[in-house]
Amino acid sequence: MEQARLMLAIVISFLIFLVWGYFFEDKTPNNTNIASNQNQAADKNSGANNLQSNPLPLESKNTVLDSEASVNNKKATFREPKVIKIDSPLYSAELSEKGSLFKTFSLKNYKETTDEQSPYKNLINNGKGLATGIIGFESGALKGLNEAIFTADAKSDYIEVNDSSRSVTFSFATENGVTIKKRYTFFPDSYLIKLDVNIENRSSHPINDSFFISLYGLKPTKKSAYGFVGPSGYINGKLREVKVKNIPDENSFQGKTDWLAFQTTYFMASIMPENSDVGFMKLFEKEQIIENRYVNQAVINPNTVSKFEYNLFIGPKDIDVLKSVGHNLEKSVNFGMFDFIVRPCRWLLNAIYGAIPNYGIAIIILTLITKIVLWPLGSKSYKSMNKMKKIQPLMTQIREKYKHDKQKMNAEVMNLYKTYKINPAGGCLPMILQIPIFFALYRMLYQMIELRHAPFFLWIDDLAAPDRLFRFDFSIPMMSEPYGIPVLTIIMGASMFLQQKMSPPPGDPSQAKIMLFLPIIFTVLFVNFSSGLVLYWLINNLASMGQQYYISKKYA
Repeated sequence: MEQARLMLAIVISFLIFLVWGYFFEDKTPNNTNIASNQNQAADKNSGANNLQSNPLPLESKNTVLDSEASVNNKKATFREPKVIKIDSPLYSAELSEKGSLFKTFSLKNYKETTDEQSPYKNLINNGKGLATGIIGFESGALKGLNEAIFTADAKSDYIEVNDSSRSVTFSFATENGVTIKKRYTFFPDSYLIKLDVNIENRSSHPINDSFFISLYGLKPTKKSAYGFVGPSGYINGKLREVKVKNIPDENSFQGKTDWLAFQTTYFMASIMPENSDVGFMKLFEKEQIIENRYVNQAVINPNTVSKFEYNLFIGPKDIDVLKSVGHNLEKSVNFGMFDFIVRPCRWLLNAIYGAIPNYGIAIIILTLITKIVLWPLGSKSYKSMNKMKKIQPLMTQIREKYKHDKQKMNAEVMNLYKTYKINPAGGCLPMILQIPIFFALYRMLYQMIELRHAPFFLWIDDLAAPDRLFRFDFSIPMMSEPYGIPVLTIIMGASMFLQQKMSPPPGDPSQAKIMLFLPIIFTVLFVNFSSGLVLYWLINNLASMGQQYYISKKYA
């Protein structure tokens, strides 16, 4: 009975771990839209109380005052902003003269869906998606920069970044003699983009203000499982991931800022300042808008030029790619307390995939390797369970005989354990030691971008998505879209039921009923999990059943 209670406690604890993570942690959507808005969130350290009042410019047919008319103080003229296409082996992007900001940014190694005709994954779509590079002054020394029409120095509207780096500079001059230049440099073999901002002050007054560069995003509206999505930063050697609900209390971080970012499940936009020794990461939120802002003080005296240097990253949350960028950007992929287990497992999974280019098969092999490594612990557990199964008839007799005297019944059960030299916890303690491995693999399989759109076989064409056979037009309770038959999940639930039948039943009828429902509960819970996770759990169940059967036959 003690073993059954401990077993039940372990299973329920695992269930609570999954349910808590899925339903109660602050969650995030797979897609985050970038925009800007006004914000009245208080800043405790800097005194900057509002978001920049200018909204992030979305493409429209409205023309804006152009820089040439502004600098010459002539009668305002209007023109349509020019759009320049950047084409590299890794991505294609469109830069608009309006605000000198990205209109689109499509990754050539990733698609929107698993359909062969699907377009490339577009992280920016007229201001909706991941974006970066919004600049300004906190106290409004220069207003309207993101609405201004800059002038690009590109001779062509198409820039191919193939064999070497290419640059384009956008310039804007104000009426009072301040010129802003944003120079983007693109590289053929990297998602890294260098951004240099030069501000030349030819006015008669100094500019003494806090200069900032920002990322904007919509407040998360959709729940997800593990993997952080939202505003984050790496400050003073520590990763800061701020849940949206905590922004009112955690909105300003000062120190050496390696990077700040806005993340979705598999992609991110990041700003990495070259001079990161002194600066602030500030967060603002109002209604559906979030801003992640990097700020440092700027004093630009008359007839001087100040230069601000940044590196931008707009791309996948692939650990190898992030490592190649530097600036500790790989720290953005956080596996939590199981990080030390996850990273070698991820390396092994990718090594297997290198030999057998199918991540479904790689997951199966990794699961079996893990099972082999943990074989001694599993064997000890199943040996103890096998002994418990042999004395079940005797335990039943004791419970029946002393059913009206619980104290006597427990004493007789403990004597039975001593007689047959059985540790009632012997079948469960080895399982406890395996739980960190299970949780680590769970987090790894849920966060790996390598599994996004990775096919397995037949109807399972995306190991990062729930498995669905067929597609239904009607909704199904407890199931997220798309609606269909979760074949792999049903098989996984059946394997849990069969595994449970192989184990000694709890002596307490109420515990037995609870245990009977656990496979159903897990099946319902797993129905919306990625097929890669379900595949791992299924193979682990089947391997455990095989080991349990072998041990029971060997020590029959």
